[in-house]
Amino acid sequence: MTSWDIKPQGVQGQLKTVGTNAGELEKALNSLLTAMSEAAAAAGTAVPGSASGMTPQGPLAPGASPNRGVPYLAPQKAMGPVAAALGEYLTARKPEFKSMAERIEACILGAVKATNEYLEGDLDQAKAAQDAARSVNLEVLREKPGGKK
Repeated sequence: MTSWDIKPQGVQGQLKTVGTNAGELEKALNSLLTAMSEAAAAAGTAVPGSASGMTPQGPLAPGASPNRGVPYLAPQKAMGPVAAALGEYLTARKPEFKSMAERIEACILGAVKATNEYLEGDLDQAKAAQDAARSVNLEVLREKPGGKK
């Protein structure tokens, strides 16, 4: 039979390393999102000057002002092709980023559970061995002269 030799302290050390690396990955992803957001904002638009959506669009009642709550089509902030492409890229990659985090978490939790089960099995085996040894000792004592029967 193959024997296992798992050292819980070693597993704990590896899990700390994985946790540290996962934290670094999280920081890197957050930096990526920040940098891409800043790049999208700095990329500009394909709309020149004041036509970038800062004036109301759509019909306005005569004399109506956007500040008086009169309904009109709200202005849309213009987005350039670079910002749109970066947004699409992040939207497409979001499931992959989420999957990375879920796999890391599943690996850590799986390793913890497996180690705990291993330790529990060790304790069960140790108890069974002690019980077996105890019953053998009782039988040996009963068989000895002067032992209880």
